[in-house]
Amino acid sequence: MIARELLGTAIVPDGEDLRLYRHDRDFMIVVGHNELMSTRQNGSEIALATQSIARIAKTERQAVLIGGYGMGFTLRAALEKLGADAHVTVAELVPEIIQWARGPMKELEAGCLDDPRVRLVMTDVADVISANAFSVGGTGYDAILLDVDNGPDGLVREGNGRLYKMRGLRMARDALRPGGVLAIWSAARDPNFTQRLKLAGFNVDEVEVRARANGKGAKHVIWFATV
Repeated sequence: MIARELLGTAIVPDGEDLRLYRHDRDFMIVVGHNELMSTRQNGSEIALATQSIARIAKTERQAVLIGGYGMGFTLRAALEKLGADAHVTVAELVPEIIQWARGPMKELEAGCLDDPRVRLVMTDVADVISANAFSVGGTGYDAILLDVDNGPDGLVREGNGRLYKMRGLRMARDALRPGGVLAIWSAARDPNFTQRLKLAGFNVDEVEVRARANGKGAKHVIWFATV
């Protein structure tokens, strides 16, 4: 049996530590006793990007904000679907995540962070959203993709809670251009959150997707909330 190898740890502000493991050819990032993400299960992270971009496909010069780099599955899938004149901002709070991407997971990163369409900002995605919502040097986004937790109730860090509260949702709505989409990944359904999105002024499409790219594995949920 091949043992799981610990490659690194990271401190999450006001949250639990992250640990990067390698098991044979697979990588996984663990928080507490929970596997937050893994190279074995990337189907729903890819769907987060592809189904979001499909909703803004007719928009010229798409501007996209991705909250959380993770293992880069969402970013790479978005770049494959976006045009040459698109612009993608990736907001990542934990420096070690990017260090791991450029280090032990360099092959997986595949140069996506160096794509000329990509701007990496090391900050809380909520701050990027609020800057655009109040037009502080922001011009708005056609799509905001959030995959920073296991869902609205499965917070990796306490500070992320503001993303899912009514004020945070309305701020995200204000940071979107007309016809834009706020896409939020979750490990499970949450009817109360669906209702909250509607009360915040969104039209909501709740889509169930499989964890694995081959259509198998656990069922995850993505909310596509449009303005």
